[in-house]
Amino acid sequence: MQKPKVRLELRDIVRRFDGRNVVDHLSLELHAGEVTCLLGPSGCGKSTTLRIAAGVDRQDAGAVLVNGVVVSDDHVHMPPEARNIGLMFQDFALFPHLDVAGNVGFGLKGSKAARDKRVQELLGKVELSGYGRKYPHQLSGGEQQRVALARALAPRPKVLLMDEPFSGLDDRLRDDVRDATLELLKAEDTAVLLVTHEPAEAMRMADNIALMRHGRIVQSGAPYNIYNAPVDRKAAAFFSDINVIPGVVHDALTDTPFGQFLTPGQPNGTPVDIVIRPQHLKIDFDRNGRGPLPTPTDGVPARAQVHRARFMGGHSLVEFAMDADDTILKVTVPGVFLPKPGTPMWLSVRRDRCFVFRSDRK
Repeated sequence: MQKPKVRLELRDIVRRFDGRNVVDHLSLELHAGEVTCLLGPSGCGKSTTLRIAAGVDRQDAGAVLVNGVVVSDDHVHMPPEARNIGLMFQDFALFPHLDVAGNVGFGLKGSKAARDKRVQELLGKVELSGYGRKYPHQLSGGEQQRVALARALAPRPKVLLMDEPFSGLDDRLRDDVRDATLELLKAEDTAVLLVTHEPAEAMRMADNIALMRHGRIVQSGAPYNIYNAPVDRKAAAFFSDINVIPGVVHDALTDTPFGQFLTPGQPNGTPVDIVIRPQHLKIDFDRNGRGPLPTPTDGVPARAQVHRARFMGGHSLVEFAMDADDTILKVTVPGVFLPKPGTPMWLSVRRDRCFVFRSDRK
């Protein structure tokens, strides 16, 4: 299978502010027909990276290439309008004095008939046929977002840069608009760089995720791989709640309330964190009341007391204080399960779903 063409390449990009590298030797490729999410907490350099790709900011070192052509380096810096890159920001930036058709067609070249045809084609694709003569203030937030998308795609850009474009929409509308946007982007074969701080949005939208921290990409890959093979504890915690069991390595083993865990490759005395997502801890209803019965997959069960239980909608979140050391661990249970505080129960863990990371504890 032929690899999709590289539409946008950021090569060893550095951007400094006040002597600090806000973007720190970042490299990234965007391929035709794929959505890449630049994901990370606020202030990690995501939006600065996007502005450099767009050409509205200039890097201090490195190069930007579009379709293999250098558009910005130490010697060249093409303006945004010369890069064939579409831009879409969270405020939509629609022109209030232009109607919907005027907004979508703004900047299109060619005959009036060709421009009108492209505008109507895109309004149909974003399910806004018949809205051409309305003005932005007459539209809902979701409709304005779809107009902004149609306008960004109207010139058929090879690359589309999106900076938190769905953040202004309510949760229920956001999912519908995301799905419609993704379908249209795939149909247009556009290479997309989507900046977001929401892991759920990245998981829903992306073919590839680039996880940023302190100006660097710390991990990149398909959503499944990023979630199931995080590079460190912080990466695991960015995508969901986590439980952390601290321990110390001795002869490649670490003692925990759930028995010994294999921790090869670490010297004796190394502090480690064993990380478990709440859905991978189990309340062992069969074992409760009968005492511990080890199994190959779940290891040694451990007793705990219910600390607190809350109903979260699709599942219940139960917090337990472990008998061994009073560590609080969280367990998710499908449906409604609200045991009283102090109730003793046995827990077991999916060892194949645990992560072991070297700890920064002294």
